[in-house]
Amino acid sequence: MNMFVLNTQHSYSLFLFLLLVSVALFSYLVQPLRFDLAHDKAGRCFSEEITKINSMVIGNYSIVNSNKDQPLPPNHTMNVQVFPPQGVHPYHVAERVQAGQFAFTAYQSGQYAICFMDTSEDRQVTFSVDFDWKTGVAAANGHHKNIAKRSEVDWLAFEVKTMHETALAIKEEMSYLLERNTEMIQINWITDNRIFLLNFVSIFVCLSVAGLQVWHLKTFFEKKKII
Repeated sequence: MNMFVLNTQHSYSLFLFLLLVSVALFSYLVQPLRFDLAHDKAGRCFSEEITKINSMVIGNYSIVNSNKDQPLPPNHTMNVQVFPPQGVHPYHVAERVQAGQFAFTAYQSGQYAICFMDTSEDRQVTFSVDFDWKTGVAAANGHHKNIAKRSEVDWLAFEVKTMHETALAIKEEMSYLLERNTEMIQINWITDNRIFLLNFVSIFVCLSVAGLQVWHLKTFFEKKKII
């Protein structure tokens, strides 16, 4: 019983830690990235796990122009594909482009992947790519800001809507953490019961073996007429 209480307290502390981490890192929904893309058949792929269904996803990518005084060389192009979890048909396909963007709604949870492939004919060419991936509230904020700028919506109403969506997202994250905490408590309780049963069986086996040894020795000594 004491072990169960300790494990429950540990699970509750772990739940609070995960909750604080999720709230502290909630702003980490925007993932800007710059990487080098070499002439390779495999290309480079990145994945993002999305747990919330019906989340908005927005992405922007562009080849970095190292010489800003001159336009990008025409042979600096790439192919870009965005795939859903365990999907064969991509959500987004762009061939021989220097920049682009995509947006979709994640109707299922899982790992969403994006792949970049250099299409330049020169194998010595290596260029950098800026990639910005937004999900959840960050993507919705960017989408709503564009709408607000286009239609000149009142800024206060926009901020209230943004706060409402953020609160809903935090509530859903807390519900998910509570479910995980309940599962952890149940697993700890089942594990404690199994360990207790295993200890009982071990003690019973040890006592049985000891009793058999005593009985065997007693029988042996009686046959030898030692006792």
